[in-house]
Amino acid sequence: MTLTAAAGTRTPTRGARVSGAAARRAGRTAGAALAQAAVVLVAASFVTFALGAASGSDPAAVALGDMATPEDVARLNAEFGVDRPFFERYATWLGGAVVGDLGRSWFTGIPVAQSIIAALPVSLSIAAGATLVALVLGGVSGALAAVRRGTWIDRVISTGNAALATIPAFVAGIALILLFGFAFPILPVGGYVPPAVSVTAWLACLVLPAVSLSLDAAADLSRQLRTGLVAALDENFVVGARMHGFGGARIVWRHALPNAAAPALATLGLHVPRLVGGAVITEAVFGMPGLGQLARSSALQGDVPVVQGVLLVSVTIVVLTAVALNLVLARLNPSERSAA
Repeated sequence: MTLTAAAGTRTPTRGARVSGAAARRAGRTAGAALAQAAVVLVAASFVTFALGAASGSDPAAVALGDMATPEDVARLNAEFGVDRPFFERYATWLGGAVVGDLGRSWFTGIPVAQSIIAALPVSLSIAAGATLVALVLGGVSGALAAVRRGTWIDRVISTGNAALATIPAFVAGIALILLFGFAFPILPVGGYVPPAVSVTAWLACLVLPAVSLSLDAAADLSRQLRTGLVAALDENFVVGARMHGFGGARIVWRHALPNAAAPALATLGLHVPRLVGGAVITEAVFGMPGLGQLARSSALQGDVPVVQGVLLVSVTIVVLTAVALNLVLARLNPSERSAA
């Protein structure tokens, strides 16, 4: 009976224990990242609301103009809640923001969330397109420079990266407009077409803004990837793979690149706030109705709720992107991969 019971009892294998430990570590990492993101978002919301409150903008002056009577001013201030204490207004605004209610525009009366939802796809399309272009352009050029290090290809790519890193997005945008608006009129140089209308036209109108916004990030990504890949290709495990007869492409893609990718992705992550913020300038250059144009027009009108909503949404996008990137980097960590 004892032998039978002992034989029928199964103990967890080492692989199962390691997988469980890796899963717990991943859960703790995700929990810590989300907790930090929540703290940052609350702090950002307070600063955003405080800046709007300190601007001194008067909703009655924005909505009614200079001819408003004192009774009208008092009524509208009470309607928008600006006559209440600061912390009470902040708590109300934050509670509404959690459920997607960012208040109403002082100028048009349209819900702020509705205006942001209409403009957000434009900015996200530009930022996502710029990230994709930077990832492809920087990744390919950095890997090629590392594999061909010391050759003319490496020198050309390094020189090109140094030049691209110095070109501001708006200068690149103007140059692209001149190039494709007059010399090679094959791409639209302004405006925006939603993908629901035409996917082809949507992609075409994103090419020039995405390229102009991506150049700086692509150059930094390329340089970082080249540095990391050159170091990885000199590691002992790569030398051993060569001695075992593995092909060059397999060594680069399956062995060296995963170890060099994390610093390069971290570099790209540092550019995410610049890409989101740079989309504001890019939208203005190419005449696209995104968050940047919405914030600019609202700021000129003194429409504080819209500006506050745009800032909060922009910060939220940046923070959530940073959380996702940190989780990816944790997964790319060699110790995490080996534990899994």
